[in-house]
Amino acid sequence: QVQLRESGGGSVQSGGSLRLSCQASGYFGNMHCMGWFRQAPGQEREEVTHIDGHGAANYSASVKGRFTLSQDNAETTFYLQMNDLKPEDTAMYYCAADLCFTYVLTGEYNNWGQGTQVTVSS
Repeated sequence: QVQLRESGGGSVQSGGSLRLSCQASGYFGNMHCMGWFRQAPGQEREEVTHIDGHGAANYSASVKGRFTLSQDNAETTFYLQMNDLKPEDTAMYYCAADLCFTYVLTGEYNNWGQGTQVTVSS
């Protein structure tokens, strides 16, 4: 079982920056893939970025060039550096993880954090 805990959300003005963290614990290791998602009120959940089994990060078109996914040396904490934030980035942000094998087969993650709120004002 994998436990995930996000932190780092907050309120910023347009153009500002935030860094979100996702701390993974439990049975988590280099066989796991993870991603960041967001969901705004009344909208469907959207994948922001994910890191695949090769360690490569992929980004949605809406955040590419502004957001950067990284991880610590122990590969148990993942960071989402968000720069040049826009009001449309306002959402609850979640990290998710699963064994890469499972994710590749199903296209879904089974382990989710509780979320951290990001609010960007214009």
